[in-house]
Amino acid sequence: MRQLPPRMQDQLYHDMILPEETLKIRKNVRDFAVRVIAPRATEIAHTEESKESFPWDVFRQMAEEDLFKIPFPAEVGGLGLSYPCCATVVTVEELAYFSNSVAAIYDVHCILAGHALEYGSDYIRDNYLRPMTKAEKIGCFATTEPMASSDLSARSVQTRAELKGDKFIVSGQKRFITNACVADFVTALVNVEGRLCMLVIDLKSKGCSVGDPDKKLGNKGQLTSDIYFENVEVPEENLIQNMGNGLHTALGTLTYGRVGIGASGVGMAQSAFDEAVAYMKQRTAFGKKIAQYQYWQFKMAERAIEIENARNLYSKAALRMDQGVEFPEPEAAGAKFYGTRLAGDMARDAIQVFGGYGYMRELAHDKSHYKVMEIFQDFKIAEIYEGTNEIQRMILARTIFGRDVAG
Repeated sequence: MRQLPPRMQDQLYHDMILPEETLKIRKNVRDFAVRVIAPRATEIAHTEESKESFPWDVFRQMAEEDLFKIPFPAEVGGLGLSYPCCATVVTVEELAYFSNSVAAIYDVHCILAGHALEYGSDYIRDNYLRPMTKAEKIGCFATTEPMASSDLSARSVQTRAELKGDKFIVSGQKRFITNACVADFVTALVNVEGRLCMLVIDLKSKGCSVGDPDKKLGNKGQLTSDIYFENVEVPEENLIQNMGNGLHTALGTLTYGRVGIGASGVGMAQSAFDEAVAYMKQRTAFGKKIAQYQYWQFKMAERAIEIENARNLYSKAALRMDQGVEFPEPEAAGAKFYGTRLAGDMARDAIQVFGGYGYMRELAHDKSHYKVMEIFQDFKIAEIYEGTNEIQRMILARTIFGRDVAG
């Protein structure tokens, strides 16, 4: 395994926000990521998507280390932390530092599928959430469809269900669903005669099928697939919350997810920053180290401040969620927008620092790989999923001007 660059976060960032409990989780997850994910990160980033390429070894080791228990209360098998959201999002940051694919797998399993289940009944928690915390069942979360993603209104959601007796009969299609090809169940947003509902659907049900993984620009270890429903019978007890509360469940879950995606952006930005700093200290151009040029000194000073701000923003959003605020705006939207945009800005800078090396998927001369390229190919999806950054701007505008003005 290549030598890892020094962690500039430890030198530049002084955490005055997050509780001690969370800082211990961060340390434990970082130790895990260095030991387990770092040796696998390059292979995960460069292996084309297939069912066989899912990083089962990493997934199972996350379960063995109790990472899937971090977000949840003790009564459903979780760690029962006082600040579960804070712990969850720092976990996402530490995973994304080495592999945004692994961070996305964790995010969907725990934050999206897992948090959606938290809205459910004791039956749902016992039969789906509790097994998830031990990876006995794998979850996925489905709102997106071929013609519906940002717009989750009843007019757009075409996956439909009809309640017949004590069963929902579901037909439709979901798209870009992370973990679907390896999952046991999906928490899916469906349209029941104009009322949006969230159902837990077992993916081995008759009439349910999952497509092959999509081939993507980046995040290759995060497998996304279509899910097809053809008259799938779903027990009425698998309804999360009440009839018509599906959009509330979806938006509450996605808000939590946005804080996590903001944290993943910080993880990628920090990784690209560290790689660039280490390279600038040793690469010479025109008789000077790159780090001696004032342009790059000033640029990296600005990036250090931005990483500080992005980490503080997601931390504040997580703290508010742990205080019981379901929709912590403007922090959640701001954390997602700012953290993911910063990941892209820093990845572009890092590629520029590395020059031609940064653009290489693999250098033929010695088969070497460069982390900054992996970050560059992975960051873009973070600006799109779990609410595009345009949606985050809309949320912030409504917070500033009010819905009656901003729409």
